[in-house]
Amino acid sequence: MGAPARAVATGPRQGARQQGHGKGPGNRGETTARYNRQGSPTIKRGAERKVSAVGALADLEDIARRAARGDVSPHTDEVRNIRPVDPATARRAGVLVLFGRLDSVPADHDARAVAKDIDILLMERAADLNNHPGQVSLPGGGVEPGDASIEATALREAVEETGLNSDGVRILGPLPAVGLPVSNYLVTPVLAWWDAPSPVQAVDQRETRRVFRVPVADLLNPDNRVTCVINHKGAVISSSGFLVDGVTVWGFTGMLLDHLFNQLGWTEPWDRDRTIPAPI
Repeated sequence: MGAPARAVATGPRQGARQQGHGKGPGNRGETTARYNRQGSPTIKRGAERKVSAVGALADLEDIARRAARGDVSPHTDEVRNIRPVDPATARRAGVLVLFGRLDSVPADHDARAVAKDIDILLMERAADLNNHPGQVSLPGGGVEPGDASIEATALREAVEETGLNSDGVRILGPLPAVGLPVSNYLVTPVLAWWDAPSPVQAVDQRETRRVFRVPVADLLNPDNRVTCVINHKGAVISSSGFLVDGVTVWGFTGMLLDHLFNQLGWTEPWDRDRTIPAPI
């Protein structure tokens, strides 16, 4: 979710990336260019950690338990200096942070903390939307009257946007809510594990260009990390960014993933001083 909106998805990682890497997000047979470079320093994992799908799931379950106890620090905007969201007036929303195991295409990068076959579901929003056009987001949207919980909101929206089968999704738990000032939303990330991945596709191409699965290890690759910068009404706004599958993950989603990876202890040192203009 860059801002709540319906999204679309593709089947499990089809197609082929350019430059001979032999993998891609796959949608309508299109190929995508390989990433750029970069990185910055943060937390490292001990060498004793088991790098496997079991280890990644254990990490995610642990942070969900810590969040339930109030032991996970909330995300704060890095250098945005934008007005805060007022909880009294902000609309509630949930996004599904869905991790799983890749179908057949592992990551290129050998991450220190995450196996090559762990991925996350992302969406690329349509370029002509009013809010966050063209940005990469997580599935999600606003709370509806019939939703029993914020977890139900995130899962319902993901089903509506990507067509995934909710029976194969295990909800692990919510993380602290994050303010999204541009659209006045208070967004709760909901951690989930894809026990039984199902085909996904672009449900409404008026709102989502494509949905794709990205190896987490490639997101963690220091060569794929950047700081995205934009001047907004005289203020310099920056966010953590990831260069993967021919797109830049930045803004709300980039900062949320950066904070989550730090909290999980998955982040590898990268150069936060390597900046690029935000792709707007």
